[in-house]
Amino acid sequence: MLASRYYMPTLREAPADAEIPSHRLLLRGGFIRPLAAGIFTFLPLGLRVLSKVERVVREEMNRAGAHEVLMPVLHPKELWERSGRWDTFAPTPLRVQDRSERWYCLGPTHEEVITDLVAADLGSYRDLPVTLYQIQVKFRDEIRPRGGLIRCKEFIMKDAYSFGRSREDLDVAYDAMFDGYVRIFERLGLPVVVVEAEAGSIGGTDTREFMLLSENGEDTVFMCDSCDYASNAECATARPPGAEEPGEGPRELVATPNAKTVEQVTGLLGVGADRLVKTLVYRAGERFVAALVRGDRSLNEFKLARVARGDLRMAEDVEVQELTGARVGFAGPVGLPDGVTIIADHEIAAMRDFVTGANADDAHFTGVNVGVDFEVDEWADLRAACHGDACAQCETGTLQARRCIELAHVFKLGTTYSEALNATFTDGEGREQAAVMGCYGVGVSRIVAALVEQYHDDAGITWPRAAAPFEVAILLLSPDDEELRAIADNLYADLLAAGIEVLYDERDASPGVKFAEADLIGYPVRAVIGRKTREEGLIELRRRADGAEQLVESAAAVAAVQALLEQA
Repeated sequence: MLASRYYMPTLREAPADAEIPSHRLLLRGGFIRPLAAGIFTFLPLGLRVLSKVERVVREEMNRAGAHEVLMPVLHPKELWERSGRWDTFAPTPLRVQDRSERWYCLGPTHEEVITDLVAADLGSYRDLPVTLYQIQVKFRDEIRPRGGLIRCKEFIMKDAYSFGRSREDLDVAYDAMFDGYVRIFERLGLPVVVVEAEAGSIGGTDTREFMLLSENGEDTVFMCDSCDYASNAECATARPPGAEEPGEGPRELVATPNAKTVEQVTGLLGVGADRLVKTLVYRAGERFVAALVRGDRSLNEFKLARVARGDLRMAEDVEVQELTGARVGFAGPVGLPDGVTIIADHEIAAMRDFVTGANADDAHFTGVNVGVDFEVDEWADLRAACHGDACAQCETGTLQARRCIELAHVFKLGTTYSEALNATFTDGEGREQAAVMGCYGVGVSRIVAALVEQYHDDAGITWPRAAAPFEVAILLLSPDDEELRAIADNLYADLLAAGIEVLYDERDASPGVKFAEADLIGYPVRAVIGRKTREEGLIELRRRADGAEQLVESAAAVAAVQALLEQA
């Protein structure tokens, strides 16, 4: 490709709202352009990178035995109502009406559509197992799109769905997808960490995320410094302390006028936040739940939802007042009405003579003890893990919080969607059974940003060969010199003949501009036809990733380029 004929508009400076390296460099290098917040156009260079990522993903999905399809973006409301997700999926899908006033959503994911598709054709157990996948645009109404391609309203995802006859079929498909993901990230040079994760709005079990550790990531994982434990912050577990005998009490009612927050109460009473128990009231289905965590801890609602076993939402202020007799901020476990389930974090078992709300306005109790002043219905891990917590998997390790970028997610869905959408088959004995499903997603366009976060320096991007828009850039520094142009033209033809992707920069631009743009865009190898070529007949080769340089004669240039690329 000749640079003079290629659309590659670069920028000297990135816009002020580009906060992280991948966003800045993809804009400056002419890979993407914004249309609106969280919505981007891929320019020719960016599309080449995206296509290369897609190719790797597609090859590994095919290798794993999956079959590619392409499903619609518009999903009928009725389909999502059958699965129960029209009003519950988060973030809320983008919705549109057609001229007949029928509602659709722009697909944030395709569980409903793929299950409906398979249900129409599924008959016998002989039709299973099968795994289908697509590489398709997705839409999610993110409240705060950020980081360029890291979190968008519109993005490209590979989503695969397996359908089997049994849990054994699901395990086989899940393992095949898992191994395929490992190969994808190995081929792209992304050192991912696989962690335990929450299923969120998708649902399912055995959920794992493939995370790239990055200081510019928006997710947090906790990794043990002594064993192989790794988990998303949403489900990370710390080792609970041992239980203690109740304290001496006695429980006393103390006035705490207008002190509703942990800071206000502990400041007024002169105690540490670790001596207070927070009581957070939730509605779980038709019942109320009082969740107890230490005052210096945060409640993890994902953990509470698993334990509470019901559609979970925080109780409204009026509900709290009717239930406890006090305003929000003064609830406590002592004297709660019958029927309220008290679920306490394990740390509460190690507390003695602590402070709680008194279920009366402007009042708290001191000297409260479990087993003396109230009983716990269920003990559970409820709190959000913190950096430095003791690892629950080993005896010696501590949890280290690391920022990361989520790149892929795998789930075992079971029969939730197949039952709701009637994706059934007849087994060998003539009985109707629901297909057992799995779900497997890869953020294809997010991988483009993740590659830049992993591979860049002060001058620009340092693409690995597998994802680079072009493998080699030929820089002709004196376009008017016919002898040098002939050498550059011949090298260009020879590299193309060798199957190497080349950007030939023969533009009438200064050497400084050409060098700067080559470093910014990040071609793995640079070949310079300039002064040394004229004076000594040598071509300057430089590998972008490590700066390795060599001077070679024209006849040896192709072989030398190939050798440099093998390590790029």
